[in-house]
Amino acid sequence: MTETRPLTPLCPDDGSPSPVAPADGRAVALDPNAAVTKAFSLSVMISAVRCLLTYIVFPWVLPLLGVARGVGPVVGITVGVVAIAFNVASIRRFMRSGHQYRHWIAGLNVVVIGMLLVLIARDVAELLS
Repeated sequence: MTETRPLTPLCPDDGSPSPVAPADGRAVALDPNAAVTKAFSLSVMISAVRCLLTYIVFPWVLPLLGVARGVGPVVGITVGVVAIAFNVASIRRFMRSGHQYRHWIAGLNVVVIGMLLVLIARDVAELLS
């Protein structure tokens, strides 16, 4: 007869067992970088939603339905500013985390912020014209 025991994942850094928390009688590994990863994912998701709204929903879908003419730039600016705020928060959290890829992720966030600033400038120009 073989003995069964819950698996305890090893930490990649030093090989010691990682912290586990019981959930429904099973051992579940806790990810120390989960909050950092979630912040990055959220900032990228908000940027993606902004692009989806700006380039697909407002210029194509809503006009086909006869709705929301001219609201694209206003929504684009609003969502762009929110996306930039989430990207900045993601950069700050990653830099504090000590994550091994924090500089790469921060660079990616800076590129996304740059693209968002260009889109916001285009939206402002469209509103002023």
